Amino acid sequence: MDLGLAEHVVFVTGASGGIGRALAQAFAAEGARVVLAGRARARELQDWVAQQDWRERALVVRADVREPASLATAFNSAVDAFGRVDACIANAGAWPTPDVPLHEADERRIRETLDVNLLGALWTARAFLAALGRTGPRADGRGASLVFVGSTAGRFGEAGHAEYATAKAGLVGLMRSLKNEIVRLDPFGRVNLVEPGWTVTHMVRPALGQPGTIARVLATMPVRQLGRAADVAAAIAWLCSPLAARHVSGQTLTLAGGMEGRQLWTDDEIDEAAVRLRARE
Repeated sequence: MDLGLAEHVVFVTGASGGIGRALAQAFAAEGARVVLAGRARARELQDWVAQQDWRERALVVRADVREPASLATAFNSAVDAFGRVDACIANAGAWPTPDVPLHEADERRIRETLDVNLLGALWTARAFLAALGRTGPRADGRGASLVFVGSTAGRFGEAGHAEYATAKAGLVGLMRSLKNEIVRLDPFGRVNLVEPGWTVTHMVRPALGQPGTIARVLATMPVRQLGRAADVAAAIAWLCSPLAARHVSGQTLTLAGGMEGRQLWTDDEIDEAAVRLRARE
């Protein structure tokens, strides 16, 4: 299916990670030009792009989403190289380890998680909208698109990661606000949010490798398989399509195999609780 993204310019933060690289491949396959932003692994990202057959349509920039000036510079580089930015994927994120209840979490962990996952997305959106304001909308009426990458933690919560869940939940309010702001810059501009569940990436592999984790995760999902980075990228490419999703804005798309929540108790814990209840009767 032609998504109508050929020659569109797509800016992706967190592009050195698993979902980021899948996004680069998905948009490049549609004929888009991609601006890939990385931070600590920017050099590694550059080397990876150099191996792709679409490298002539790609620009790698270094950007720290915690720093507004860094993002402004990155978007200026994108506009200088390609003339404009048509779509932006606020994908950069960090999931802290290990599990820590809020009352035991130190201030640095909390602030860092909020800085990257919530404020980082806000600063990214701010820089994108500022660039759109400078260049104006596309002459062909194919509106701009902004997509935030959230998490099912923002929908269901996540014990041991309250700061992460808070940051991802905050993206809902940000998305719902900006869908009404972007149309002042581009009458056909759209803003949406995707919420992946457990997705196999470098960031979460250590957690998934713990005994029993995969079984516990799948216990709440009708579709009993873990997500892949390519699944997330395909959904985002669709949301950015000015043809397939031209009338979709202000929406949250959950990509989690039908997940309805998180299992709170293991079978052994449930059995133990039942024994205690019977003992009290």
